Amino acid sequence: MLTNPVVISVLVMLGLSLLNLNVILALLVAALVGGTVSGMGLNETMSVLINGMGGNAETALSYILLGALAVAVQKTGLATILAKKIARVIKGKKMILVGIIAVVASFSQNLIPVHIAFIPILIPPLIGVMNKLKIDRRAVASALTFGLKAPYVAIPVGFGLIFHNIIRDEMAANGLEITTSSVSSVMWLPGLGMVVGLLVAILITYRNPREYKSLQETGIEGEVSEDNQEKLGLETKHYVALVGALSALVVQLTIGSLPLGAIIGIAIMVIFRAIKWENIDDLINGGIGLMGFIAFVMLIASGYGAVIRETGAVAQLVQSASNAIGSNQLMASTILIGVGLIVTMGIGTSFGTIPILATIYVPLGLELGYGPLAIVVLIGTAAALGDAGSPASDSTLGPTAGLNVDGQHDHIWDTCVPTFLHFNIPLMIFGIIGSLIF
Repeated sequence: MLTNPVVISVLVMLGLSLLNLNVILALLVAALVGGTVSGMGLNETMSVLINGMGGNAETALSYILLGALAVAVQKTGLATILAKKIARVIKGKKMILVGIIAVVASFSQNLIPVHIAFIPILIPPLIGVMNKLKIDRRAVASALTFGLKAPYVAIPVGFGLIFHNIIRDEMAANGLEITTSSVSSVMWLPGLGMVVGLLVAILITYRNPREYKSLQETGIEGEVSEDNQEKLGLETKHYVALVGALSALVVQLTIGSLPLGAIIGIAIMVIFRAIKWENIDDLINGGIGLMGFIAFVMLIASGYGAVIRETGAVAQLVQSASNAIGSNQLMASTILIGVGLIVTMGIGTSFGTIPILATIYVPLGLELGYGPLAIVVLIGTAAALGDAGSPASDSTLGPTAGLNVDGQHDHIWDTCVPTFLHFNIPLMIFGIIGSLIF
């Protein structure tokens, strides 16, 4: 199993990332290693990677334009006003702020399904408050990733309904019919594991104060303090910015296009003079600076996923695992979810790996004597592992983009490692338990 191209490639990617090599370079090197080990050759591997990058083209464009929209909102001062109002509500209680962030992030998956779109607008203006309260940003990263992930794992609304329906459809495509309600009836258990992980992260692991340089020391303007009491009334430009941001949301929810929504939101702010025409270049440059890294990582991650699939080594990996399983279901569940962890950590997406996992897990699960609900838990848990801890997941890249505006939050050690420890480990434990009791 250790000689499998997927295993080797993922270990290379994770190892290089932990050594603080840029994630983009780590993904490229890992893709080349995986392709070469599988016998594809360097030229073919690069060709597959480049062709596969188009899979996340819309996502990458969305993030660039979303960054520009966030910069536009910030320039009007609306985000700062929102941050000050939140600062006054929490009254110096840092755990309340972390809790609010977790709740807002959860709403972004189900109530108002905008995914990471809120992060570049809400989080940067709150950095000053976090610094003042000496909040460990690893706790905030954990809260954000929890909110971006747990709701769709456990609740069949918004992105959660999409996630559960994909599990249902892919299981049916592999010969096992099941309803969405059946999927939802068991996926609450892995979600409960994430709740436990969040509580451990914010109440135990990262509860102690952590010092950061002030925004003025790092050359960032616009620090917001929770004890700042001056009155901040809404002006015309703030209302225009609010209309622009809401318009972007409405377009996304009705038409389904985040890039179009962002363009319309920016256009409204320019037309009604909340943003000056001559500042448009600054918006785009700011958007690239804020979200460009995520956009490029998502492009490379899509290409990397294409290479992983092209090797054909995922099926070999599961077959090797099945040969070592025997009749012990505890061992079987542990190995199957462990294999899912390897696959999804590399590709960095939960939704996109369900078809890969279902193709293998359904026939193998039936052969090993698992019931339909147990197979749901195995597939859902294994897929969900890709969104926490993976350097290539937007559920880790998004929090880093918001928390690292002053260069004091490391993507790997301050986001990926904490979220892996506090979410993937309990997910695996609760997923294994679920596969044995359902």
